[in-house]
Amino acid sequence: MARIVIEAFKNGPIAVTGPATFINAAGEEQLLDRKRVSLCRCGSSANKPFCDGSHAKVGFTAEAYKLIPELAQD
Repeated sequence: MARIVIEAFKNGPIAVTGPATFINAAGEEQLLDRKRVSLCRCGSSANKPFCDGSHAKVGFTAEAYKLIPELAQD
């Protein structure tokens, strides 16, 4: 099974790499044909939950981190 990596960039978005299901602001599932997706964490994106680069315009600041969740065992 593929691994999911969640990485928050300093003063920027959260990147999710690996298989994941995303729900947009309208509550609809979005299937993305990408290996990596950037999610908003500044709250200013016009395309939530996805990053549109607004963090740079609003002066968002936050530390970086990286998570590698354990895979659930059936």
